[in-house]
Amino acid sequence: MTDLKSMMPEELEVYFKELGQPRFRAMQVFRWLHQGVESFSEMTNLPHALRERLETECVLTVPRVERKQVSKLDGTIKYLWRLGDGNCVETVLMRYKHGNTVCVSSQVGCNMGCVFCASTLGGKVRDLTPAEILDQVIFTEKDSGETVSNIVMMGIGEPLDNFDHVLRFLSLINHPDGMNIGMRHISLSTCGLVKKIDKLAQLGLQLTLSVSLHAPDDETRSQLMPVNRAVGVDLLMDTCRRYFETTGRRISYEYAMVEAVNDSDEQADRLAELLRGQPGHVNLIPLNEVAESPLKPSRRVRQFQQRLESRGVTATVRRKLGGDIDASCGQLRRRRILEGETHTPEEGLT
Repeated sequence: MTDLKSMMPEELEVYFKELGQPRFRAMQVFRWLHQGVESFSEMTNLPHALRERLETECVLTVPRVERKQVSKLDGTIKYLWRLGDGNCVETVLMRYKHGNTVCVSSQVGCNMGCVFCASTLGGKVRDLTPAEILDQVIFTEKDSGETVSNIVMMGIGEPLDNFDHVLRFLSLINHPDGMNIGMRHISLSTCGLVKKIDKLAQLGLQLTLSVSLHAPDDETRSQLMPVNRAVGVDLLMDTCRRYFETTGRRISYEYAMVEAVNDSDEQADRLAELLRGQPGHVNLIPLNEVAESPLKPSRRVRQFQQRLESRGVTATVRRKLGGDIDASCGQLRRRRILEGETHTPEEGLT
């Protein structure tokens, strides 16, 4: 079955030419797909015979709401989408003064093994297709009735571990005849796959790269993030410097604050030294507790921030949204797996 939604317009032109259709069919279908149609029969400006053929020969990805949580505190919405094969992924809609941001997943599960993250429990099942990543934005808009202006690729999965599909998604979401979300409104997070960061740099995209650092030294970072055992902090930082030199884009360094693990004054000083002369800023993240993890949120977030700033490092504390729902990445999917099929689709609705 052909996945039309994962195709760019020029690829659709080739496809419809092979069907004996005029060139303009490609853009008609492209626009319908990016409006979130749920069947080819909805494409009313296509001939009936063509719609029937597409139903027979093509797959149309349509995620279904498996669970939905709405925060009574700030209106954050967390979706658990059921995909066509029965697997589930999470998407979060966050409301800010500057517009609505959607956090999307790039894989079903994750192989990176970060000990503070529920997404990695059980490992990676599979990569998402470009269409399945795109659907999270389209159907979040459709279900919520809210316009999405920003995207963060910080949901379930390591985006650079699904490199080709993520790059295709970025091209699709950026297309002027699609959702037309500019690259400067997109942030991509990575745990530090250095070869893929170099590869991404060569593309010169104007997105924001967010590097999950979480510790300034190999011993602590390897404890928190197994990927560091193959990379190391020094190599990662060298790669980040090359990325900035190549793209001119400042990097955001994510730092989850963990009690008595990475939140000491000494570690703040080591982090400041590590980032000396490096354009970028540190985003301090109050840790969301995960039931299966013994790690606890730090009580020294503000002190750590002040220590960094006193040493010339720009540091912000991420606003914690959705505190009354399963806020941590992977929690809602994990709970669904543990509980099985007995659930209520919508929870916490205001």
